[in-house]
Amino acid sequence: MTIETPKQSYIPALKTLWQEAFGDSDAFLDMFEKTAFHSDRCRCVTENGDVVAALYWFNCSYHSKQIAYLYAIATLKSHRGQGLCRALMEDTHRHLKELGYHGALLVPGSPKLFDFYKKIGYQTCSYLSEIRCKASADTVAIRQIGAKEYAILRRALLPKNGVVQENENLDFLKQQADFYAGDGFLLTARSEADVLYGLELLGNKDIAPAIVHSLNASQGLFRVPGNGIPFAMFYPLDDTDTIPPSYFGLAFD
Repeated sequence: MTIETPKQSYIPALKTLWQEAFGDSDAFLDMFEKTAFHSDRCRCVTENGDVVAALYWFNCSYHSKQIAYLYAIATLKSHRGQGLCRALMEDTHRHLKELGYHGALLVPGSPKLFDFYKKIGYQTCSYLSEIRCKASADTVAIRQIGAKEYAILRRALLPKNGVVQENENLDFLKQQADFYAGDGFLLTARSEADVLYGLELLGNKDIAPAIVHSLNASQGLFRVPGNGIPFAMFYPLDDTDTIPPSYFGLAFD
């Protein structure tokens, strides 16, 4: 078993692993490769030259220190139950620490994975609440904005001890959702059928029903800062008494 930064020749096998684990389309993977992938932000496990497990990360910051948002952690079905994921995670932590990262953060894909990552040393740090609502009769002034403006406005509205996600984070997210701003609120959202999915609503959450109406949907489901749903987990990579981030909002699920 070898754990390494992938070579260019590994890219097809990485895509095959991703599709087996998550079922995403070729178009989605091409978009990820174009907007967010860099071999230096990927670690993989190979056996006899074959890729059998991998993970990726996005650069984020917290209290002006660099942290890694680990993403798309996967092992081939044929190789699960052999401890490869744990070995990959432990090696990635060592590698990130050598690169100067101060912490790693992830969003478990299912409730049972919280227990798995807890055994590796992660602790739940970020909780969210959800707002489900129907469109109100009211409208609200709302405008679509670009990633750069969103990044600036988001910093101003982030809750205390929130994680800053910019650059490749927003470039990738922009392919899947739209960014909006209004008086006292900021929104990342996508529409499916007649439902508006707010991946992140910062600021005035009471405006949600009017947002639904203004964006021509009949129903809305919004993620907002709160304490109801366990969401993200954190692993410290330095020896200081780092306070774990209490808000991480933009998960690429």
